[in-house]
Amino acid sequence: MRLLHALGRRIARFLSRPRDEGSHVVTSSRDRLAATLRKGDVLLVEGTSHFATVIKYLTQSTWSHTALYIGDGELVEADINDGVRRVPLSSFWHLQTRICRPVGLSPREVDSVVEYCVSRIGHRYDLKNIVDLARYLFPIPPVPRRWRRKLLALGSGDPTRAICSTLIAQAFEAIRYPVLPDLYLKGSCEAGTRHAVREWLHIRHHSLYAPRDFDVSPYFEVVKPNLTPDFDFRALDWADTQRLRALDLEGPLRSA
Repeated sequence: MRLLHALGRRIARFLSRPRDEGSHVVTSSRDRLAATLRKGDVLLVEGTSHFATVIKYLTQSTWSHTALYIGDGELVEADINDGVRRVPLSSFWHLQTRICRPVGLSPREVDSVVEYCVSRIGHRYDLKNIVDLARYLFPIPPVPRRWRRKLLALGSGDPTRAICSTLIAQAFEAIRYPVLPDLYLKGSCEAGTRHAVREWLHIRHHSLYAPRDFDVSPYFEVVKPNLTPDFDFRALDWADTQRLRALDLEGPLRSA
């Protein structure tokens, strides 16, 4: 077990490194993001690390990481190296994010979700899960779609270990709040649909949750900070050709 843990640590350090140094789209300003977030919101993040690339590939989604907003500018997340921890919102200012808000929760229920995650601060990341995922990095193989999500379920099973989506999914399950609906089909399945149906049924286990599930869930509202009640597209400050030329930025406007 010591050897497995040491190997997991080395792989975790590698996976946490940024994959590229290019620019990334940030869709919300810092002030708007901070003003829009509410306690109990799930923040989806488009990460840039090697591990984020694996998650996005296996789930075919933009989102690779989740964190729970607990108020006062802080979130709880499960980090590869440091485990479950408390982090400031500023940790995600340079990344593309999306707010997913559970609908219909009472203040007491929101507190219960937050307390569940906070009580697990200090728990370790599931390094066996990382070891299992790492084999798809060298390079990432063409894994059939119907198998990709199941690769996320390969973990140690230790309740004191967690991955980001599992932690938050369990927090909502603790108050019996759904992340994705159960899907049942009556009668025989048509050819070509069997694998898709099977995936929806298996997804109910918390170890199979991925960041994208909060995005597509019918029980979470996608909140866009820039779309305020007084939003007026006519008031947007568009940079026209004349202004760009004045700023000596004509080059990128030229067609290839």
